[in-house]
Amino acid sequence: MSVHTGRKAVITGGTHGMGLAIAKALVAGGAEVLVTGRNEKNIEEAKAALGVDAHVVRSDAADLGAIDALGRTVEERLGHVDHLFVNAGTAVLEPLQFVTEESYDRQFGLNTKGAFFVVQRLVPLVRDGGSIVFTSSIADHGGTPGMSVYSGTKAALISFTQVFAAELLPRNIRVNAVSPGFIDTPSMGIPGLSAEEKAGFMALGDEITPMKRHGQVDEVARAALYLAVDATYTTGARLPVDGGLGQGLSYPQQ
Repeated sequence: MSVHTGRKAVITGGTHGMGLAIAKALVAGGAEVLVTGRNEKNIEEAKAALGVDAHVVRSDAADLGAIDALGRTVEERLGHVDHLFVNAGTAVLEPLQFVTEESYDRQFGLNTKGAFFVVQRLVPLVRDGGSIVFTSSIADHGGTPGMSVYSGTKAALISFTQVFAAELLPRNIRVNAVSPGFIDTPSMGIPGLSAEEKAGFMALGDEITPMKRHGQVDEVARAALYLAVDATYTTGARLPVDGGLGQGLSYPQQ
């Protein structure tokens, strides 16, 4: 029997990047998964990558009507959920003076409001003893220029993690968060980057990260699955997956 046989999971934002890596690991372990996404190309590629044991659903994680419809779809296709991964998110890097109402609302609408109401809608379907894992960011604490709005959205997720963990104790549902640093994903979490901009962003990450490299999506997936499945005495926690960047480490001089 595979390690995840009989388990059922939902991953929002699961059609590419870190979410898709989580889905692949669960399917490989025998789980039945439902993933959501909006981009048609990503949806079709996820269907091919995940195969018949996955339900790939087009859904806007920032739209409350779509979130309610997602709840009905999960009920119909899965019935219940063992593990919920709240992974959908976006980033716009803008200094304070350039932030617009549109970019502010877009980031808070998906990263924060959408995340909250996804949990509210789906938590009745999560089995007692199940788990919820948020994908946050190293930017959820500290002060990085150009990331005020994005950082605020992710800081809110850590508060959600801790409060939901307390509220769901009577059902023994554990709630935790992973906080990735520079991870090699198709968009690096910032839609619209050119190939040159992505290369520059990755080079910056390699320079300032103590481990002197960017992370891989599989490394984030393993951390998220640890929190979801194996960390049975852990709730309300934030697990950095950042190569030491958020821990104040310095690369030793040779």
